[in-house]
Amino acid sequence: MAVFQIEVNGTFYEVTAQPETPLLWVLRENLGLTGTKYSCGIGQCGSCTVHLDDRAVRSCTVTIEDASQGAITTIEGLSSNGDHPLQRAWLDGQVPQCGYCQPGQLMQAAAFLKANPVATRAEIAQAMKVILCRCGTYQRILHAVEAVVAQGGGA
Repeated sequence: MAVFQIEVNGTFYEVTAQPETPLLWVLRENLGLTGTKYSCGIGQCGSCTVHLDDRAVRSCTVTIEDASQGAITTIEGLSSNGDHPLQRAWLDGQVPQCGYCQPGQLMQAAAFLKANPVATRAEIAQAMKVILCRCGTYQRILHAVEAVVAQGGGA
C-alpha cells in the first residue's frame, strides 16, 4: 500500500491504495464518486471515461499511481450544478435511454470539444465512436454535440 495525493474535481485528496489499483475503483470506493461507471474493465467500452489533465482516459485502465501525476475530472466535476452546455444539450435532445454509458459519453465529448470547439459532424462522429452505447443512442449523441458546437459552447 502507498499514499497518493490526487486532485479530483479541483479538490485534493489523500488516498491509500496499491499503486496498480485502477483509478475507477479509487473514485468509486475511496471517494464515493459513483458517476463514473464500471462496464468492461478493459478500456474498450468507455463508460468509465474521465479527464486526466483535460484528456479523456479510461479510468479502469489508468492506475492510481499514474493518475496521481495530473488533475482528474469526473462527471461530478464537469459542472457544479449540471448546467454544462453538453449536459443541457443531452437533456434538450433526450439523449439518454438507459443512461449507463452517458457519463462516459459526456466526458468524451467534453474533452473532444475542449480541443476542437468548432468540430464538424464527421469529426464529432469519429471522436464519439470510441464510447459504446448498448441502447444505440448514437444519433441523439451526435445531434447533442452538434448543437453545442452550433451554439458556440464547444470551448
